[in-house]
Amino acid sequence: MKNKFLKLSSLGLVLLLVSLACQISVPRTPTAPTPTLIPLVLASDTPLPAGTATPTASPATVTPTASSTVTATPGVSATPGAAPAGLQVDKISGTYTYTNSVALETFYVEPAVALVDLHGFVIRSQSWVIPVGGQILGFLKNDPATKSGSFQVDLPEVPEGTFQDVSHRSQKDAGVQIYTAAYWPNTTGGPYAEGDDTSMGWPTYLTSVKIDTENNDEITGGKLVVWAPDDQELFPTGFGSDGKLFTPDDPVGPLPAGWSVIDLDQKPFAIERSSVENLTLYEGADLAIKDFSKLSYSQAFQQAFDVIRQDYAFNGIPGKAPNWDALYAATLPGIQAAETANDPQAYYEALVNFTLGFNDGHTGLSGGTGEADYYRARLLYGYGFAIRELDDGTSMVAYVTDPGPAQAAGIKLGATVISFNGTPIKDAISAVKPLSPFSTEVGKRYQQAQLLTRGTRGSTARVAFKNPGGSVQTVTLAAVQETDSFFATDPAGSTNPTALPVEFQMLNATTGYIRLNSNFDDLNLIMRLFQRALKTFHDNHVTGLILDLRVNAGGSPLGLAGFLTNRPITLGQLQYYSAETSQFQAEGAPTIFYPDQEQYTFQKEVLLVSQACASACELEAYGFSQVPGMVIVGMYPTSGTEAEVSRGQFKLPTGITLQVPTGRFVLPDGSLFLEGKGVQPTVKVPVTAANVLSKDDVVLQKAEAIINGQ
Repeated sequence: MKNKFLKLSSLGLVLLLVSLACQISVPRTPTAPTPTLIPLVLASDTPLPAGTATPTASPATVTPTASSTVTATPGVSATPGAAPAGLQVDKISGTYTYTNSVALETFYVEPAVALVDLHGFVIRSQSWVIPVGGQILGFLKNDPATKSGSFQVDLPEVPEGTFQDVSHRSQKDAGVQIYTAAYWPNTTGGPYAEGDDTSMGWPTYLTSVKIDTENNDEITGGKLVVWAPDDQELFPTGFGSDGKLFTPDDPVGPLPAGWSVIDLDQKPFAIERSSVENLTLYEGADLAIKDFSKLSYSQAFQQAFDVIRQDYAFNGIPGKAPNWDALYAATLPGIQAAETANDPQAYYEALVNFTLGFNDGHTGLSGGTGEADYYRARLLYGYGFAIRELDDGTSMVAYVTDPGPAQAAGIKLGATVISFNGTPIKDAISAVKPLSPFSTEVGKRYQQAQLLTRGTRGSTARVAFKNPGGSVQTVTLAAVQETDSFFATDPAGSTNPTALPVEFQMLNATTGYIRLNSNFDDLNLIMRLFQRALKTFHDNHVTGLILDLRVNAGGSPLGLAGFLTNRPITLGQLQYYSAETSQFQAEGAPTIFYPDQEQYTFQKEVLLVSQACASACELEAYGFSQVPGMVIVGMYPTSGTEAEVSRGQFKLPTGITLQVPTGRFVLPDGSLFLEGKGVQPTVKVPVTAANVLSKDDVVLQKAEAIINGQ
C-alpha cells in the first residue's frame, strides 16, 4: 500500500503550535498456540504422509501411519476435492503492530483482514487483478492507542482461489491455492476489492509474508496459508539457489491435503497444522517510521542524514538534489551547538536550515518542543500589511490591518511598495528565508512576499511606497503582535475545520460545483460524497460542472477523474532507490486511473487549480486535466510537489518528525512527472491589482463565464 502524506499550508503550520502531541506506541504481546510442525523434505519425489493424526488438547506433531510414493498422473483435474478428515487448520488468527498510522487511522475507518490470493506474485505480475474468489474476508480490530491490533479469519472448507502448480515437474499437477493474510480495507463499494475498487499484484503492507522492497517486492520470509485439494501435491521447501520463491530451482516436498500454514523462516520450510494458527502481519521496514528519537541531537541527525543521502527521491536529478557534503557541513555546527546548550528551539531551527537545502515541497518538519517558539518568532509580529507580486512585476499592498502600524502611517490598499529597509522590493523579497522548501520558484517567492512584512518584538522597518494617485513616501513602522496580515494572503485561504472533505452545490439550474477540500481523510467517504455530487447533478439535468481543487493539500489519490471518462489515464512510474542495485528501480506498474463503472458527462467542465493544490491533489488534478474537453482555470499552476513520502518518515529528539521523499514519479523518457511543474492552467486569470483587490472570487467567476459560453 502506498500513500501520500499531507503537506500543511501556512495555517496548518501555525495550528500545529497549539495542537501537536506525541504518543508512544506500546505493542501488545501476542499469545499463540504451539504450532504443529511438519518439516518439508528437500527432494521432489519423496514419501508423502498418509492417514490421520488424532488431535489432543495440546497440538501435537502429526505422525504418518502410512506412506505412498508420488507418481505422475496424466490429466489430473484441477477441480478441488474435499480435504480428508484429520488435523488441519480451521482458523487463522494473529496480531500486528505499526508505527506509520495514516493507513489505519486516517484513510480507512472500516478495517478488515483477508486471506489474499498470491497468484500475482507466483507469476510476478503486479498488474494481475485479484478476483473476489481469491479474497477470504475476516475480522480485524485496530487499537490506535497502542498502535496494534488483532485479527481472525475462518477458513472455508473449499476455497475459490487460483490453482497453481508450483512443483516444477514436467507432469501437470492439480496445483494448490496460495494465500497471504493481509490488511484489507475497502475504498468504495462492498467489502471485497472489486469493480471500481480492484487490487492488483500482491499485498505488500501489513501482510503475513516479509517483503523485500529493495528487490521488486520479493517474498523473503513470514508465513503463507496454502490449500491443497489432495495429498499428491508438492510445494517448495526452500528458496533455492536464486533466493527467490516459486522459481524452477526451488526444492519441493509433499504437502498434506487441506489447509496448511507454511513457515518460510524455517530451514527447510515447515508445515504448521494446528486447528488455529497464529500469524503476524508485518508493517515492513520500508514503511516503518525510522525512530532516532532516543539518540542525542547529533547522533540522530547523523543517522537520519545517512539514510536520506542514500534514498532521497531526486538524487541524480539536476537542480533537485542538494550538495550533500556542503549541506552536512553547513548543518552540523548548528546541531552541535543546540546539543551543547540543550536548546530545543535552536535544534529545531538547525533542522529547518537543513530542510531549506532541498528543492522540493515534501521535505519538512513538524512537532517538537522547539517548534512553537520557532514559529512564534517568525510569525507572531507584523507591520500591519501584506503584499502581492503582480504579473507586471510590481509589488502591491493587498491587505491593511484596521487598526495597525501601516494604516496609521498612511499606507492604503493598492499602494505600490518600492523598497523595504532601503532594498529594492524585488531584492528584499528574494532575501527572505522561507518557512520550508518549495518545488517551484513561484511557490517559494509567494511565501517570501508573504513573510517580508513579518517582524519581531521591537523591530522596525522603513517602507517606501506610493499610494494610488499619490507620490512616493517613506515611513518607519514598528512591529506589533498581529497575524491577520499574514493569513490574509495565505494561498489556501481560511480553513473550516468542520468542513467535509467534499462539498457540493448547484450554483444555478445548469451549473454544478464540487469543492474537493482534502484527500487526507476517510477515502471511502471522499469517494461516496464525490459520486453523490455527480449523481445529484445528473438527476437535476445539470449541463456544466466546476471542480475546485484550490485548497486541497494532498493525502491519497483516488483517481476521481475515472467517473468522467471511459479511457484509462496513465500517470507516472514510481521509482525507489535500491541498495542492492545502487540504482532507482521501478516499483509496480505505472500509475493508472481506470474508468469507473458509473460514468457521468457534462457539456462543459472546468477545473480550478492553485498553488495550494499539492501532492495527491495534483494527481487528481492531472487526472481531471486529461478528461476530454476539460478547461483548467487558475492564477497559478498547482504546487508542483509530486513524490512519495511514506518511506521517508523520521522521528528525532524533542518530538520532531522529519519527512523526506524517497519515491519519485517519472515519465517514459525518465523526466519527472509533475514535480517542479504542476498542472498548468489552460486559461490563466491574470494577477492584476483589480483581481487581487476584488472581494469576489474572480477565478470562480471566470469558470462560470466559460460554462455560460462567455
